[in-house]
Amino acid sequence: MRALNRFSVAILLASTFASAAAAQTKAAESTASQAANSSVSGVTTVDQAIDHIVAREHEEVALIRQYTPIVETYVQDMKPDAEMGIVPARDHYFLGQAELSKGITDDSMLEKKKKGKAQQFNPFAHLEGSPSRIPEGFLQMVYIDTNAFDRQHYEFRYIGREFLGEVRCAVFDVTPLPGTGKGKGRFNGRIWAEDQQFTVVRLNGMFESSGGEGSGFNLHFDSWRLNLQPGLWLPAFVYSQESELRNSAGSGIRFKAQTRLWGYNLARVNQPVDFNEPTSAQSATLDAGNSALDYSPVEAERKWQERAELNVLDRLQRVGLLAPPGAVEKILETVVNNLEVTNNVDVDVHCRVLLTSTLESFSIGHTIVMSRGLIDVLPDEASLATALAQELASIMITKPSTDKWGFNDTTNVTPSEALSRFSFKAEPAEVDMANKKAAELLKNSPYKDKLGNAALFLKQLSAESAALPALIDARLGNGVALSSALASLAPPLHPDKVDEIAALPLGARLKLNPWDDRVELMKTKPVSLNSPREKMPFEVTPFLPYLTRYRPPVAAETAPR
Repeated sequence: MRALNRFSVAILLASTFASAAAAQTKAAESTASQAANSSVSGVTTVDQAIDHIVAREHEEVALIRQYTPIVETYVQDMKPDAEMGIVPARDHYFLGQAELSKGITDDSMLEKKKKGKAQQFNPFAHLEGSPSRIPEGFLQMVYIDTNAFDRQHYEFRYIGREFLGEVRCAVFDVTPLPGTGKGKGRFNGRIWAEDQQFTVVRLNGMFESSGGEGSGFNLHFDSWRLNLQPGLWLPAFVYSQESELRNSAGSGIRFKAQTRLWGYNLARVNQPVDFNEPTSAQSATLDAGNSALDYSPVEAERKWQERAELNVLDRLQRVGLLAPPGAVEKILETVVNNLEVTNNVDVDVHCRVLLTSTLESFSIGHTIVMSRGLIDVLPDEASLATALAQELASIMITKPSTDKWGFNDTTNVTPSEALSRFSFKAEPAEVDMANKKAAELLKNSPYKDKLGNAALFLKQLSAESAALPALIDARLGNGVALSSALASLAPPLHPDKVDEIAALPLGARLKLNPWDDRVELMKTKPVSLNSPREKMPFEVTPFLPYLTRYRPPVAAETAPR
């Protein structure tokens, strides 16, 4: 069978850049450091291991509550399909900032509302007889039990040892003891504890409820923690799924959901910097030049636009929506350079990655921003080039204005305010102009003979648009579109052909470091598909991270921008 297409030469040329990050708070730094420097030794019995797991989990709860990560939950309702098994029927999206010190609480970025608990996001509210809440919400799935995780409330049954990636774990089944609150949100499932400090790194199961009226659905989940700093394991991924679940009113749900957490080091990013710390290479360019000469009005206008562009990019990064520049951005810029060189275009364009799963892109000044979700699902380099060509053309033709962002107060927003304050959506007439120019750029590019693949991606996107509006509708920027000239190049869409890959599942390309928000390409081998059902375009799939223990990042020199 044919393996999934992969980005080609430009991606293979990329190198990984990383930078060290400090702990968010002194308390977290102290506790994590103590854990890192005091590996548990002398554990020779199951009872000793259980004692260490319980003690360490209470420490973990205290550590986790010191952070305010970004939380994104994306849910796809599924329906049976005779040919494809199950396919998405509708979708739901949540993006917010967790306030874990206040309990299972977050602040939505998507709409103006008072701060509320995570269970206010209820993707099943449309079902007849659905409860008003989901017990404790998707965010609760990062914990086992915040109040009563101990021997007095739970039975622990040792299963054995298992490697999760390179991390060896002790595996236990955990069930609530009779008469200890079973049916009141107690965890019932399996846990994996790494065998150095016995930190729980994975929990798989469900929270049991009483099943009474208003108690809601009991959702199964698979929750993962990553070793992001020495001795510090923090929640990063939660996968949830149900196939035949019904509530007390008989309403059934069949869904898949992904919850991602990142931005753990945002507090550090937003702290005042050292007065003597050198400015970044990009910022330094604003003031570079001959100090003996005055700026002309044209130069002053350019500097104003540059400053506005940097204001926006800096703020989006500070609120956890934009990844710092790194290897993936260099790959995108290589593809843009391929378009420019073959079209004799001389525009200094940079690229950045928006960290959300929504499929969108936009331009700000001379910077193209493309979402992680969009990069994930593009099947090949020609499709990537097509998406970038649209924004390159926008820069060339419509020249997106950045005027108002030159005033610093206009970009001084909190994470919860960012999506309501910023908008980079182009007008329909501007999109049409840019798409026509993009078609010209692509027909002169190295990708000219593969544009049918890109058009096929758009055809697949159009076929899923009715079922997946929450994923496809852009929040900050523009959705994916092609000119009619390019769209006509698409061959017929054949969902039943295993060797026709029009789009990939979510999470197929990039992985995100939840601590410093850097993105890098996943290191996966090509996978041969056994049937068309495994194509899963735009679909949610389970998480299976390759767990590693924290290693200090290797310093790398970044070329001046």
